[in-house]
Amino acid sequence: MQQEEVIIIGAGPCGMATALELQKEGIEPLLLEKGNVVQTISNYPTHQTFFSSSDRLEIGDVPFITENKKPVRNQAMVYYREVAQRKNLRIRPYEKVIELLKDKNGTGYTITTSNIHEELNVYYASYVILATGYYDQPNFLEVPGESKPKVTHYFKEAHPYFDQNVVVIGGKNSSVDATIELHKAGAHVTVLYRGNHYSKSIKPWILPEFESLVRNGKVDMIFEATVTKISDHTLTYEVHGNTYTIDNDFVFAMTGYQPNYSLLRQAGVEINKETGKPQFDENTLETNMENLYIAGVIAAGYDNNKVFIENGRFHGIPITKSILYKKKNI
Repeated sequence: MQQEEVIIIGAGPCGMATALELQKEGIEPLLLEKGNVVQTISNYPTHQTFFSSSDRLEIGDVPFITENKKPVRNQAMVYYREVAQRKNLRIRPYEKVIELLKDKNGTGYTITTSNIHEELNVYYASYVILATGYYDQPNFLEVPGESKPKVTHYFKEAHPYFDQNVVVIGGKNSSVDATIELHKAGAHVTVLYRGNHYSKSIKPWILPEFESLVRNGKVDMIFEATVTKISDHTLTYEVHGNTYTIDNDFVFAMTGYQPNYSLLRQAGVEINKETGKPQFDENTLETNMENLYIAGVIAAGYDNNKVFIENGRFHGIPITKSILYKKKNI
């Protein structure tokens, strides 16, 4: 069993930022990451542009300089890789944490991981910080056919869908971004959205282009639509009690995501059923389980619009202060 003072689960921007705060105080945490550095960003659409300006994505006092105000996916990946390298962060990539248990006889935690070769490793840490994000657990439609190979909850690249009948489910930013790219690649796109008007959360610089596609009949936009069944070659939905079936080759169910709470629950952290927020101290980000902290979007529960890189990158400050205080008062 490998002994560590602090282990951070997740090597995204917020996990890395927390590690850098600890590093300033002479603590060298170990980061366990089921993919690689900023895996979530690497899963973004190929041509994704960030909402935030590059300076608001900076961590560890390392400047993030780009030609345009808002960076694109590839620029962010390069930046965070350089930070990890320059700061010599101790990152174990492709080690998925499968178990997080509190030590019954102490205040630390035992962590079991499985690597890419399915080999198990066991660690013991005095302090644990969960910075696992939310992007890997979609909000499922729970309709017949959702598990078919033609259905995905993630959009990466439009080219494979040239001249295909594609349905995009959802009406917020990820849906709109995917629809625009799919149209550019020559897909025949129908957007199904439960709302009765365009979402106010859609980025203002892309809404006019999307509205133009709908207005000119380039994209079919259907409001107040509920998907009821996905078949091999068709998709069925309802609007105001009327049922419609359309030809369909592929489905992008862009219905949002939620945090994976399995590790928190294993460790004994209480989760609010209504909000999805873990129980934690707002001042220190320590959960109801002693010496177990959370950082990043997982602190927001189901409302992932409240915490993102811009503000989650500062979570390491109160966490570090809390750990230092505990160490001095042991």
